[in-house]
Amino acid sequence: MQFGFGMGPDTSWMREELTKYGVEELKTPEDVDRAMKEYKGTMLMAINSVCGCAAGNARPGLGIALEQSEVKPDHMVTVFAGQDKEATAHARAYFSEYPPSSPAFAYFVDGEIKAMIPRHRIEGRTKDEVATDLKMVFEAFGKEEQEKAEKE
Repeated sequence: MQFGFGMGPDTSWMREELTKYGVEELKTPEDVDRAMKEYKGTMLMAINSVCGCAAGNARPGLGIALEQSEVKPDHMVTVFAGQDKEATAHARAYFSEYPPSSPAFAYFVDGEIKAMIPRHRIEGRTKDEVATDLKMVFEAFGKEEQEKAEKE
């Protein structure tokens, strides 16, 4: 980690590990509301973190899942716990039935929470195991949405 005068660790590389996959950063509560209201279809929200399980399992697991899955979310967004605190707290209000957890993944269909992969399903597991969980969610709800669209 890099430290500067009066600053915490440089987290830019932790953010870039997600944005390189096309994940949009939501840095304010307004960003969160916009995404939740405007993005129709399927949406993955990654709750990013500076911890080792985010670096070793969550972010790489998402990359593997996106590379290997035939079905991908229509939209992908992220909030950064401990960094963009207000945005993260606001995002968690959209899935308040789940305890706060980071890293984590929340999966929505038309703004409704459908699946949650909390920290305890990430920490102590491999990036490949996390990827398997993500692919299962993508395929379960993504195929359901594809089939619904085909019938219309």
